[in-house]
Amino acid sequence: MIVSCDEPEIVVTDIVHPDGAITRRIEMKNYTNKFDISDIQVPFDTTWTVRDSIELYSNNSGTDFDTIWIKRAEKLFKSVDELNLSYIADSGSNREAVRHAEFKKTFKWFTTKYTFSEVVGKRMDNGYPVSDFMNEEELKWFFSPDFLTGQMKEGPDSLKYRALEDSLNRKRETWILKCIASEWSSEFVKLTEGKAAPDVSKESLKAREDELVKLIGSKGDSFDSLWNNGIFLREFLGMETGQKLQAEADSAASLVTGKLFFNFDEYNLRIIMPGKVTLTNGFTDSTGATLWQVRSDLFLSEPYIMKAESKTPNKWASIVTGIFLLMVAGGITFIIIRK
Repeated sequence: MIVSCDEPEIVVTDIVHPDGAITRRIEMKNYTNKFDISDIQVPFDTTWTVRDSIELYSNNSGTDFDTIWIKRAEKLFKSVDELNLSYIADSGSNREAVRHAEFKKTFKWFTTKYTFSEVVGKRMDNGYPVSDFMNEEELKWFFSPDFLTGQMKEGPDSLKYRALEDSLNRKRETWILKCIASEWSSEFVKLTEGKAAPDVSKESLKAREDELVKLIGSKGDSFDSLWNNGIFLREFLGMETGQKLQAEADSAASLVTGKLFFNFDEYNLRIIMPGKVTLTNGFTDSTGATLWQVRSDLFLSEPYIMKAESKTPNKWASIVTGIFLLMVAGGITFIIIRK
């Protein structure tokens, strides 16, 4: 168990009911009895049922114990529409993120299929899918919760997984820089419409994205000062164009910075479906529930969709079908006997 000394560790659980209602539970743990509503990662207000408790947690030596304060909250949402209204009105720490839930129920005679998903909207409109930069193994690691990757890095194949993480981090940096370059170019073109030279067009800047990424990477820690002094833009666009369009470039950079750096506290989301889970893009935790980690880079350039499907048997349909088949068989037998 790892709990921050400053902010509570939070796990959110959505229990999906067959009628589309959702019981949402929030479990918050902290070393101090400090739980500020503004710190909670999902919508929360005074209408929730709240229970407080205390647990003792053994430290590394095993001889002393630390106190863990736990706050458990629960609320029933009658539908995804009601849950989505709470996201719209959210005033908590993650209010800048655009989130919503979806529910679908499909009747298939012998079974009923349920599909539930939580979606976080993407931050950038012109970024690239992370799958363009990572292979299948790296993508699995990228989307894996920290508790799972942490276990693997401490396991017998730790060297393999640490090397995998190092490779992933390098590709992640390249991916983020490419997204920044693409988003900045798009915003810059909008702001300079009618002002820029012919070589500063959407097509020309798109063709120079790799050059821009390489140039940003080459500047290292001096990038900020070079940008603020106008040196970087003049190097990239030329002396005359760089000087002329510095204000527009700064505005575009400010817009991109706001999309990249914003208030978001990560959390873990668990979904418990009715019946047997048949398909999911999440991970299974120790309780058998489906789990996702929700952090900001997962929805940088694409919507982050946490989805699960399940099915329940329609026992009455089997009974009705059996009775119908018996009636048909009986009718056929009766006809044969009469003949």
